Amino acid sequence: MFKKMLIANRGEIALRIICAAKELGIRTVAVYSEADRQSLHVRFADEAVCIGPAKSSESYLNVASIISAAEITNAEAVHPGYGFLAESANFAEVCETSKLAFIGPKPEVIRLMGDKDKARKAMAQFGIPVLPGSDVLKTQAEALEAAAKIGYPVMIKAAAGGGGRGMREVGSAEDLPRAFDTAQAEAQAAFGSPDVYLEKFAASPRHIEFQVLGDSHGKVVHLGERECTIQRRHQKILEEAPSTQVNAEARRSLGHRVVAALVEIGYTNAGTVEFIMDRDRNLYFLEMNTRIQVEHPVTEMVTGVDLVKEQIRIAAGEPVGVAGETLAPRGHAIECRICAEDPDTFAPCAGKITEFSVPGGAGVRVDTAAIAESVIPPYYDSLVAKLVVHGADRPEAISRMVRALDMFVVEGISTSIPVHRKILVDADFLAGRFDTRFLTRFSGNGAGGH
Repeated sequence: MFKKMLIANRGEIALRIICAAKELGIRTVAVYSEADRQSLHVRFADEAVCIGPAKSSESYLNVASIISAAEITNAEAVHPGYGFLAESANFAEVCETSKLAFIGPKPEVIRLMGDKDKARKAMAQFGIPVLPGSDVLKTQAEALEAAAKIGYPVMIKAAAGGGGRGMREVGSAEDLPRAFDTAQAEAQAAFGSPDVYLEKFAASPRHIEFQVLGDSHGKVVHLGERECTIQRRHQKILEEAPSTQVNAEARRSLGHRVVAALVEIGYTNAGTVEFIMDRDRNLYFLEMNTRIQVEHPVTEMVTGVDLVKEQIRIAAGEPVGVAGETLAPRGHAIECRICAEDPDTFAPCAGKITEFSVPGGAGVRVDTAAIAESVIPPYYDSLVAKLVVHGADRPEAISRMVRALDMFVVEGISTSIPVHRKILVDADFLAGRFDTRFLTRFSGNGAGGH
């Protein structure tokens, strides 16, 4: 096992990784920007190194500074968390070259599965259903020709990343050129590549994803699915496990095919295979995230598996600690992403938290790096906390989440808590009747997703 590990991230995920490392007896090194000098991940790490100014391109995306921090502190491994450099094959490669264990897949696997176009082709070869789509497109003319073959509506998607950036739904040829240029520009700004491709837009889509773990001994397991359909601007705001739309047979059948495909690919460490479900409950491969997900706690709650500890153990050469190919879900879990944003427009709302009190009680978990008097800076993601609950079944989990939200106190900034309250009492949500456009009923500001 590693003796010391650097965490190349910030906020709640950095603190989450510190918790796992402490339980494994591993010393931790935090890196931080000047804006995060007083952050909890800095306070609770064994060592901390400032890596640059607030701007992420000069700090959390600065590979040279992060590697230097690892070298001067004699760290043996680097955990990238999610976001920032977590899905950078180049960063994983630099870690390997610098004799640092990268806690994630091999660079070549990140390169394959992190490119959506290549990933779709690879999964199709292994019998995983994919939506009709195109190759990478360079010009408006190529896009128009591809869309005519696929049939409208289509989705323009960035080949190199996710999180809703470089993504545009297009309903007609008339709207495609402008959307294509916008998507290319967003993709270039967010991921350093303008590459985009087209994919058929599924009617009334739901977003279903499978959590996987693979070790260096050739074993891959899946830990069931998460329902991530409730989104605003293509970004998830509420997740649950298991999905009401996936029965035990579908979970077993598709999960088995996912495992078989990833064994062939040589996948190691944690990852998430994402699918779109159409109105007929057909599942189509969407993309793969080659990292730990924001919503990983819901899977931990229904399986009892500590996914971050598993990541670390796998990177240290140990086998996956799950017997068999999967685990049946126990009960039901829901996660609400509490974000610093206007609940009506979803506009970010940076500022100082003047009062902060988290809920507790049976089946309640809060992952956060926020405290009273801490500042949510404008430079990074607006996530304040992840409120996660577990219940014997979905109704109990919903009831527990409603209670927990009512007991969550955040003063000084606006948050998404009012939106979560509305979702949890909505008749269609309670009945499991929703798709990625669900939030449009609460806001006309582009709340839907795909």
